[in-house]
Amino acid sequence: MNLNKADLQKEVSYKTSRSGGKGGQNVNKVSTKVELLFDINSSALFSDEEKLLLNEKLQTRFNKDGLVQVICDEERSQYLNKEIAIERLVILLTNALHKPKARKASKISKAAKLARLGNKKIQSAKKADRKRDFDYW
Repeated sequence: MNLNKADLQKEVSYKTSRSGGKGGQNVNKVSTKVELLFDINSSALFSDEEKLLLNEKLQTRFNKDGLVQVICDEERSQYLNKEIAIERLVILLTNALHKPKARKASKISKAAKLARLGNKKIQSAKKADRKRDFDYW
């Protein structure tokens, strides 16, 4: 499934706060830290089946209100932090919706079977030879 950032942005809410780190006086004045909140259950972008899958796979990412939370405070600009947060959410949702391909059991090749049986015969012969060596006691 290909997620559209524009559609996703309509359904997310942001909380901003002052962020720590580099920025000098700017850090103390401007709210650049962005906390993105997304409610999977009320989203119109996903089917019920996809919502169940997302709820199962993203359990650890939910806050106490049951919303997916992505925090970004890397950049000095609130706009850039919002862009990074939405990118991370897209990646998070895409990875959670990915279904791995089912593994098909492969058949053992004839050559592999013959090699195994050959090794067993050699081992068997070794042990049989040992047995014959100690019969004279």
